[in-house]
Amino acid sequence: MEDGIFEGLKVLDCASFIAAPAAATVLSDFGAQVIKIEPPGTGDPYRNLPNLPGYPHSPHNFAWMLESRNKRSLALDLSKPEGQAVLHRLAGEADVFITNFPPAVRERLGLTYAKLAPLNERLIYASFTGYGEKGEEANKPGFDSNAYWARSGLMDLVRADTTTTPARSVAGMGDHPCAMALYGAIVTALYKRERTGKGSHVSSNLMANGIWANGILAQAKLVGAKFGERRPREHALNAVTNHYRCKDGRWLILSLLNEDRQWPTLARCLEREDLVSDPRFATKPDRHKRSLELIKLFDEIFATKDLAEWRKILDGNGLVFGVVGILDDIPHDQQMIDNEVLVPREGDGMLTINSPIFIDGSKKVQPRRAPDIGEHSDEVLREAGYDEAAIQQLRASGAVA
Repeated sequence: MEDGIFEGLKVLDCASFIAAPAAATVLSDFGAQVIKIEPPGTGDPYRNLPNLPGYPHSPHNFAWMLESRNKRSLALDLSKPEGQAVLHRLAGEADVFITNFPPAVRERLGLTYAKLAPLNERLIYASFTGYGEKGEEANKPGFDSNAYWARSGLMDLVRADTTTTPARSVAGMGDHPCAMALYGAIVTALYKRERTGKGSHVSSNLMANGIWANGILAQAKLVGAKFGERRPREHALNAVTNHYRCKDGRWLILSLLNEDRQWPTLARCLEREDLVSDPRFATKPDRHKRSLELIKLFDEIFATKDLAEWRKILDGNGLVFGVVGILDDIPHDQQMIDNEVLVPREGDGMLTINSPIFIDGSKKVQPRRAPDIGEHSDEVLREAGYDEAAIQQLRASGAVA
């Protein structure tokens, strides 16, 4: 297998939880050499995520294997001057440095752009924060659940109506899209470097990505649009862009935006061609005016067959619909496997999730095992020019483990 289009690109991943390290993972998928810098002892705190209450039990560290595949681990204590000196030497030869430490912590650990940029004029310095790097919240810690999901209005807007409890996000739901934004910023800076020969500082944050994800309704609010009452599913304004429960308890969602053309086809698939000539539903305005009646009718129809039956009936007719997936579906999703959305890991063939960018003629590297804490410390230091005596001295000081 080829080494990827980023073969030879050196990346320092000095980050944790989740977006910034995941951006490094995408670079590694395309062949970049990524060094994971984590503290000695317990290592990156993200290693412990599956042990927190509420996460599924597994003999595999599923979080770490996803975010840290293909990387090499250097256990480095950045609170020590010796550890900072190692980091500075590595940054002097790196192409990309990624961090999500708050600005004040970067300052304390000697990891600011002002500190690293003079060491390497070609360095791309990529920083990620919860709420941006300016203003009174610049050093405020944030996870995607609060800075992306809650702050942006998404947490509120997905509620059925304003009387129901706000909906919790799932782990990494905002972080993984944010990782793609940071990856895009890094690749844009690499393109700029190709033109100018100079590196630069790029950044992104959870808050900005959250409001971007909620951009349509947020922009409507910014221009003073008037919003209608939020309506529960049973009272939706359009029955053919709604979700329905099947006989087996599974759900599907209709998304028939070309309603005039697709309405007769849907009626035929539902074995209710009489609806086409029914004066109550003859035109789109009629159907919208009587959406509650139509939703109730569709509820009764979809409840007569299992989801698998409805998929066979609706597929291939030009109707836009989707299965409301559950986790049990994913390991057997042939479409995901055929399109390399799910790919086997090197060595054991265990399926893992691919990054969602594909480039014709440039195959990604096969995902490799995520590293143990400090597994590659000596190897990385030798490559940076440290001899055995210097490595032993760093180990004795506790700066390296």
